[in-house]
Amino acid sequence: MKRPRPLRTARRRLSALRRRARSALLRRLFLPWRGQRAAVLRYAAVLDGQTVNLHARLPRWAGPDDGARIELLRKGVRRTAPARVYTDHDGAVAMDAAILLGQEVGGLAVDTGHWDIRLRLSEGARRKSLSLLLVDMPKPYGGPTRPMQVSGVTGARYRLGRTVTGSARLECSPPSPMAEVVRIAVSHSEVEVFFRVVGAEPRGTRVEFVASGRRLEEPVDRLDDGLFRVAAPLHRMTPRGDRPEQWDVVLRADGLPAMRLGRRLHDVRNPTRVFAVRESAVTGRDRTPLLVQPRYTPAGNFRIKCSPMTEAA
Repeated sequence: MKRPRPLRTARRRLSALRRRARSALLRRLFLPWRGQRAAVLRYAAVLDGQTVNLHARLPRWAGPDDGARIELLRKGVRRTAPARVYTDHDGAVAMDAAILLGQEVGGLAVDTGHWDIRLRLSEGARRKSLSLLLVDMPKPYGGPTRPMQVSGVTGARYRLGRTVTGSARLECSPPSPMAEVVRIAVSHSEVEVFFRVVGAEPRGTRVEFVASGRRLEEPVDRLDDGLFRVAAPLHRMTPRGDRPEQWDVVLRADGLPAMRLGRRLHDVRNPTRVFAVRESAVTGRDRTPLLVQPRYTPAGNFRIKCSPMTEAA
């Protein structure tokens, strides 16, 4: 059950107020206290859903370091990635790092939980570890695209957070099972839907095409490249009246909740417009002409709109 919109809006505003209050506290209290013993992040974001990008200013005593490393620490486990420490144009010492996450894509293997983020510097034969202070949380940007919420490959979720005293940390969450449409193919008599399942290994798969008061179940073909294929039974999807019918596509598998097919592993703000497919005229097995338009809802769910072909159309 969805929360009423005014309640969701109030919760978002309250959350934004808490973030601003916390940032103000960090600036007034912890930044003067820890600023000389920690690196202060000027930019921190997870781009493309699986790459952590960091830019920080270091304390005055630090200098350029060819052996600098970013460390991710959790319960005695340590993962490291290279960092670049250099003198900036204004004479300050800065640090840049780009950390690819996820063993499946050739990045760091990080499991579910909170990971502390630290910068390790070389100092002769010694190594010095610095916390990374995250004073301001990443702000979403405008435009036709948005930050990726999850990895487009694995579906895992990576978010930047911070401790009570402002130290940056990485929050890793496992992928939620989802059925992701890869491509569709419209022919003169059918719509083929190719999809993959993220976050689960399905068994006993079948697909249901669901409209108001109607439900059609179709078998699923498993392909060699890890994809699944199902064909819409258009000859059975002709509207019963003179109005169009919207068909949702639902994957069912043994031991898994029902999953609507859609496109969610992307950075597009308006999937309805960006992933638009033109309307096509097809002819079913009973030779009844039909107007078919595959489309995506604003939430990314896949639908097939079937309209009777009238003389005017």
